[in-house]
Amino acid sequence: MKKLILSAIALTIAVGVSAQGQRPQQQPDPNRMRPGMTEFYTPVPKVVTPGDITTNSAPSDAIVLFDGKDLSAWSGRGGGPAEWDVHDGVFTVNKKKGDIQTRQHFNSFQLHIEWCVPENITGESQARGNSGVFLQGMYEIQILDCYNNKTYTNGQTGSIYKQSTPLANAMRKPGEWNVYDIIYNAPVFNADGSYRVPPTVTVIHNGVLLQNNVIIRGTTEYIGHPQVKKHGAGPIILQSHGDPSEPISFRNIWIREL
Repeated sequence: MKKLILSAIALTIAVGVSAQGQRPQQQPDPNRMRPGMTEFYTPVPKVVTPGDITTNSAPSDAIVLFDGKDLSAWSGRGGGPAEWDVHDGVFTVNKKKGDIQTRQHFNSFQLHIEWCVPENITGESQARGNSGVFLQGMYEIQILDCYNNKTYTNGQTGSIYKQSTPLANAMRKPGEWNVYDIIYNAPVFNADGSYRVPPTVTVIHNGVLLQNNVIIRGTTEYIGHPQVKKHGAGPIILQSHGDPSEPISFRNIWIREL
């Protein structure tokens, strides 16, 4: 009899445990929450004073790369002075002097740069107002006059050159200023030199989105496919293209490190 009673008790406990295990888990009751439970107060975003749109000034935390006066923030590719022509608050490509690059090197950043194709521009396709912005000295965002000027689509204005066609053509006509706002995330490399996190870029041209957080597949190559090359911080390079068209001009360049 004693064994029978113990068996009955054990069976009752087992059934109870089994039933308890099958009960649905209770979800937190949102009615018991208070607003403060989903609010946090750190980290506090730093205060950045935006630029004045009437004077085209830079944000308060930006590094000004050209203020209309000189090219002291830039050098030639060999390290000497940047010898492009500064005049009337802008500077113009000097095709005889080669590319120029920032003296300071950068990783991830937000870049603002304004550029103008001359009103008297001639030529067609890639031989018409050709230049480029190289991110970390490796990856080119194309500059070209694509106002009524056809070319291969992954080489037109706002392309990641020879890699990614832009989502739109937002060119202003020659003689008017164009604006690039570029948000760039630098790559992270594995020990073997491959990308652990590839570089990405967003390009906004005259307020129009052209590249939407697009992965850059590797270095810019005129012939052949992109190459993955391990690197650290690098300069912003402006290209002095060898085409015979009239040279373009730049103004109001600033960068914010991210």
